[in-house]
Amino acid sequence: MKPLIFSCAGPVLSEEERDFFRRENPLGFILFARNVENPEQVRTLIDDFREAVGRKDAPVLVDQEGGRVQRLRSPYWHDAPAFGKIGALYQSEPEKGRQATRLATRLIALDLQGVGITVDCSPCLDLSFEQTSAVIGDRSFHQDPAIVAELGAIVAEEFMAAGITPVIKHMPGHGRGEVDSHIELPVVSADRADLLKTDFAAFKSLNQLPWGMTAHIVFDQIDPVRPATQSSIVIQEIIRGEIGFEGLLLTDDLNMQALDGSLAERATRALEAGIDIVLHCSGILSEMKEVAAVCSSINEGTLARYDKSKEAVAQAPQLSSDTEQLKSDIERLLAELDL
Repeated sequence: MKPLIFSCAGPVLSEEERDFFRRENPLGFILFARNVENPEQVRTLIDDFREAVGRKDAPVLVDQEGGRVQRLRSPYWHDAPAFGKIGALYQSEPEKGRQATRLATRLIALDLQGVGITVDCSPCLDLSFEQTSAVIGDRSFHQDPAIVAELGAIVAEEFMAAGITPVIKHMPGHGRGEVDSHIELPVVSADRADLLKTDFAAFKSLNQLPWGMTAHIVFDQIDPVRPATQSSIVIQEIIRGEIGFEGLLLTDDLNMQALDGSLAERATRALEAGIDIVLHCSGILSEMKEVAAVCSSINEGTLARYDKSKEAVAQAPQLSSDTEQLKSDIERLLAELDL
């Protein structure tokens, strides 16, 4: 098994993709809008992913936050509110904000359960500042790290109760980034002490959660050369050290242009810096072959963190699968909260 998460080109797995996944045996897979048509098709694709690697429990990921970032959408799935909208409700009526967070997450969890997705790349724990790039925008709950941590904890709790692994992102914080890391490299010049009190604080509050995703951002007062994803200083001193995160750590997408060099170089630098799992999202087979060629088998430390993450989710108090009536009830309650 290799420390990789891959996607595929479309809604159906090709024989060439199937053979590649069987040969390279990535840890898991991730879905995007191009892979999604309807529930039956998604279930079949997920089954095919898992059959290709011979593991019925191979993790299948999705970005299903709510708002702008939802790969599963109506008419087959529910459109959940953006975190920013929930955070604004919390600002005026905290208890309603908590309720909205719980209901919206439960609705997402039910949709993911229904097709067999087991990991959601959520919650986003980035803070919201005036200068925050629109790529984050209303994906952030709030500027106050205590509020972000409180609502993020509810999201994680609901997912784990549904048997879904949450992924906190983008470690150690994308909120001060003024440009979109899909397009260019953000550079943050805030000093370490200030970052520990603000951007890093929500992640530290939730450092016990099982999976985390890094940000492609340079913190020039910590490591002026490498973005967090490829910085051993940020990963070891900040994420593992100051924040105290001991879970499975994966990159954001290697294809984002904040990173330079070939895809092979991007993956190699990340793994050498201390990343556990490399995420490659384009679904382009030639690119996946390039990345897989520089990745060896998962090391013992990563495997131990992965096994521990599975245990954490399995041991969480579990909710049974709910009925369509409950989904309707949740939608009605969210509507009453004007969400």
